[in-house]
Amino acid sequence: MNWPILIRQFLEQKPFARFLLVFSICTICLTGVIWACSDSGETEYSVFAPEYFVNEKYSPFFYASDVVYYSVGYAESSNTQFNSIVFVEWDTYFKQSVPSTNLKYLLFISGVNSIDSVDHYVNGLSQSIPKGFTDTARSSLTGKKAKQFFDYLKLARECESYAVNDDWSSWDTVRRHYANADLEPRLLTAFHSAKDRFIKERLWFQLVRYYFFSGDADNSDLVVKIFDQYKNNFPHDLMWYRSLGYVAGHYYAAKDFARANYLYSLCYEFSNNLKIPSFWSFHPQEEADWEQTLKLARTKAEQVTLWQMLGAQQDAGRAIRAIAQIDPSSEKLDLLLSRLINSRESVTQPSDYYGNPDTVLQSDDLDKKVVEELAQKGNTARPYFWNLAAGYLNYLDSNYTAAAEFYAKAKREFPGNDTLVVAQSKVLDILLQVGTLKKIDGSVESRLIAPLNWLADLVAQRSKVENLRFANAVEDCTARLSRLYLEQGDPVKAVCFKSNTGSEVYQNSVRTDALIALLKKTDPTPFEKVMLRYYPYSLNDLYYHQALRLVYLQQPNAALHFLEKRSAKDTPLYGNPFNSRLIDCHDCDHAEPQKQKFTPLKFVQTLANIQAEIGRGKQVYRNAFLAANAFYNITYYGNARLFYEFDIATGSSYGYVDPDSLDHQYYSMSAALKYYKLALKYATGEEQKARCTLMLAKCAQNEIFNLADYDEVRPAILMDIAVDNAALKRYYGYFDELKVKYSQSAYYKDIIKECGYFRMYLKQDKPLERGKKNEMH
Repeated sequence: MNWPILIRQFLEQKPFARFLLVFSICTICLTGVIWACSDSGETEYSVFAPEYFVNEKYSPFFYASDVVYYSVGYAESSNTQFNSIVFVEWDTYFKQSVPSTNLKYLLFISGVNSIDSVDHYVNGLSQSIPKGFTDTARSSLTGKKAKQFFDYLKLARECESYAVNDDWSSWDTVRRHYANADLEPRLLTAFHSAKDRFIKERLWFQLVRYYFFSGDADNSDLVVKIFDQYKNNFPHDLMWYRSLGYVAGHYYAAKDFARANYLYSLCYEFSNNLKIPSFWSFHPQEEADWEQTLKLARTKAEQVTLWQMLGAQQDAGRAIRAIAQIDPSSEKLDLLLSRLINSRESVTQPSDYYGNPDTVLQSDDLDKKVVEELAQKGNTARPYFWNLAAGYLNYLDSNYTAAAEFYAKAKREFPGNDTLVVAQSKVLDILLQVGTLKKIDGSVESRLIAPLNWLADLVAQRSKVENLRFANAVEDCTARLSRLYLEQGDPVKAVCFKSNTGSEVYQNSVRTDALIALLKKTDPTPFEKVMLRYYPYSLNDLYYHQALRLVYLQQPNAALHFLEKRSAKDTPLYGNPFNSRLIDCHDCDHAEPQKQKFTPLKFVQTLANIQAEIGRGKQVYRNAFLAANAFYNITYYGNARLFYEFDIATGSSYGYVDPDSLDHQYYSMSAALKYYKLALKYATGEEQKARCTLMLAKCAQNEIFNLADYDEVRPAILMDIAVDNAALKRYYGYFDELKVKYSQSAYYKDIIKECGYFRMYLKQDKPLERGKKNEMH
């Protein structure tokens, strides 16, 4: 019951390589077929939905760069893909008299011994009900039909020993199974003695498959012989074409690629059930065998099918040109056009993430020309599809006038009441409308209200259009609008459409306040209303951002003004931000029981009180050390990263920082250094001074890591570090102080015990000069 997808050459490959045969991008040059595979970048981008224009039966072959078959997911194994059809065929044969659970058990679960047991039971030779079988089916499996069924099923189950391959998911080489020689005479006897045509056709199928798997070179031609001898005795149904598939597999193994591929195309065309396995097996090797395959086609329709299969695997443009010469009204062109469009989209986006149009790759002139010609002739099955496609290709090439003309023609040809096509057209119109903008003023904003609201409704799922690809259209439109506003000197509106362009707003408190005022506005204009639908953050986020910025500016008291405005509930920080460790261990800090959990608000309130105490000269050492710990812990190196990890604050826990963004403040040691130095100044006794000096060394070391090239991975990864002499001098200067001044302290002994870097320093081994990873963290 298996389809011969895995022909001999295919069976000898590992599973991963098998997928590459279909998954790789294969190309055709204009002068001939080149079946060479190359790597593919996974840049999935599309605003053009093939579901609206292409017959659903071709949907597995829609373009997708990251899967073998579009929208199929994990397809059924070749061992089971025909099970549902086989069940229906036998259920019809028995006129639905056998309970489905029993029939499915016999067809797909039972072994030879189980089939024997059921056979004996239903015929009264055994009184024991076989496991997996129910008594209700007993009466329906008696008589001549049932006997033929059991006789056939036992043979068929034996055939599965070579036809069903369970090695397909193995990483080892897939083993080729061969048929047992003793099956041949029994299959032949059963076939020649069978009177029931339904049974006889299945035995014929088993014989064809047996010879395919026989492994005997002398018998290999019997695949074709047994098929040809009886092919006119049976209806050209699914079983007939499954048998033909093994004939195709035989020719492929014999390297008669032209004939094999032609036969696969017949199977592909016959039934949707055979489309995927036939397409999988279809592999022209070079131009010569491809030309031979085309000559085998008996009709123009067969030629069109061959070109569609080749175009869907290799070069859609060439196939479109060929089919247009044969039958421009063929619906098979629609699939190829959709693949041409979607593959063109995937090569590069029409604008980058920031709305810059300089990454556009021009369409292939020959492909675009044939699409335009067919659109202009209007003799295809769906002329509006070709006009939309021609317009979109021109849009991608920034030929906006031509795009508008093709779109206008398409709209005159739309089928009545087709809301999906209208929605697709609307997406393309909006892209064109925004793409042609050179500047934005009040009149432009007025025209943009309706389309932007329509897109926003789709994003918010207030309105739904099945299969509409709008996400990337939204991305392109908002990116371009944001860029235009930036160019016009309006960063507040720019950040509403694209939050990642907000550095000019978020690093400027006046502009952030302007954005806050916009969000609080009680009477926004219609355009402001729709614009703010694209802004992803809330007033609470902006208040937190303003507070965060002020904390890093060492103004916690001012930060409270914004934190206290928030209505959001704070998440407690994982560790105590006022604690410090000789060796940083965030997990240790987070695991320690805390008498008091610090939320961001409570943390800032405490920090403000500490600063006030310092200002009044109260317990300066203690308060300065606590403040230093706090400013240390709210950096990348500390235990309170959660403090800055929220949507607007772009700080990363993975060690990368853009010097032009807000991230640098999450790495800076300046505030911590300031307060550790103050604590050292007021420290009494060697223990306090040693502790302050060690923390100063840690800060100095972190600053060294902050000097690393920003294009490299940050200190989380072993890396070469560009360290200047002044930074090294500061760092080792603190180690010198520890050694010279505080070597008699108990804390000094703890440092030697815990800190590998300090032990290396004492041995005059200076690893930072060689770019080694910091072991203090």
